[in-house]
Amino acid sequence: MEFAGARVLVAGATGVLGGELARALHGAGARVAVTGRDAEGLRALAGVLGGAPALVADAVDVESVRAAVEGAASALGGLDAVVVAWGVVAFGPAADADDAVAEELFVVNTLGPMSLVRAALPHLPDGGAVALLSAVVADAPTLQMAEYSASKAALSAWAGVLRRELRGRRITVLDVKPPHVDTGLVDRALAGDPPRLPPGYDRAELVAAVLEGLREGGREVVLDPATKRLVRR
Repeated sequence: MEFAGARVLVAGATGVLGGELARALHGAGARVAVTGRDAEGLRALAGVLGGAPALVADAVDVESVRAAVEGAASALGGLDAVVVAWGVVAFGPAADADDAVAEELFVVNTLGPMSLVRAALPHLPDGGAVALLSAVVADAPTLQMAEYSASKAALSAWAGVLRRELRGRRITVLDVKPPHVDTGLVDRALAGDPPRLPPGYDRAELVAAVLEGLREGGREVVLDPATKRLVRR
């Protein structure tokens, strides 16, 4: 897809990574709308983006998610792409996981993104795009992170089926599977303490990889085990 003039909704824009993606898309010429649960943060980001439509929504509230999609489509005159950067994490042994924590992981990491994309699809033209940020743990489930790994694997599996089902409409469904990125997410874990993690992957490279994947109509952005760099495929 071409970014110049493209109408893009970024969900999770008040997070570190979502905000950087929104700014990068704006810098590439896209008309960006942003959504997140931090109203003050959204207003500040909208100002940086030249008065972008800012719509408060929480991933755990399906009605607010749908309202944000409708509001973005109305404000922009339609949508050409959605980028979903929602995420929460928790740590600890699978046998000791709290049921409420596991439920919130799946609501925010899996069910919320699915709801947003379903609401957005009627607004997307043929040739539009969806980008979902899962994680490397979708393919490599990690000790002390079983529920988080499972929530991301579920989102990735859903994205793969959606891609095939939308083939006739030529809609790109980009599944982004980065390694650990230093966004402060681990410091806001719903439960537990993080295991020893590798140094955070460069955020600027991740953002560039997402934009390249959208531009080129890629299926996945994954970590190349040989080079330890993100590649599109």
